[in-house]
Amino acid sequence: MDSKNPRMTKQQVCRAIRDDIIRGVFAPGQRLTEDTLAESYGVSRVPVREALRTLEAEGFAYSRPYAGTFVAELTEDEAADLLEIRALLEPLCASRAARRRTPEQLGRLKELTALGQESVRSGRLDDLTRLNSRFHEVLAEASGSSLLAGLITQLGWKIAWVYAVELPRRATDSWDEHERICAALEARDAELAGRLVTEHIAHATTAYRLRHIGSAPSGADS
Repeated sequence: MDSKNPRMTKQQVCRAIRDDIIRGVFAPGQRLTEDTLAESYGVSRVPVREALRTLEAEGFAYSRPYAGTFVAELTEDEAADLLEIRALLEPLCASRAARRRTPEQLGRLKELTALGQESVRSGRLDDLTRLNSRFHEVLAEASGSSLLAGLITQLGWKIAWVYAVELPRRATDSWDEHERICAALEARDAELAGRLVTEHIAHATTAYRLRHIGSAPSGADS
């Protein structure tokens, strides 16, 4: 919540607020006021008002008559639905990407993986949500299907919200899995790529469901 740019577009304001909701800067149930947000992001109230409408439509916020707009809470049922949908779509993306990816897309996936691994080693865990979302967006783009890419991008924001609670535990394993996915794409092995993404999602889903069992310090891996 440190952006102070009066030239921010309404899309950038929306993304900034969404990112802060995902990262927990704004807690579930917290009121989001136009004045406070406008001051925080260094913009006028108009783009903030439009951003809040968009975030409400996306399910990141809700409004109550005469009370204002508040941060939504992701329920267990909603999280389960999102994880199940992701488990169906992303392996298909990976299989197609192994056959259709361009050298540039493969290079970008490798670059994102290297950045993620470096962020883990350096303890810059705040960078991981953004890098992880971008990795899966590029993977979807590499499938060659604009429809799949659009669906994954929309899902990605909510998936980031689901997984934000378990990233510190799984950070190292997750980016090692990304590296193996890249190797399968480089080899153009569609079956292996699909299987690795299926396993990747299963591991992350398990970590999410077990997040209340025990505790791990920030930056720990499991």
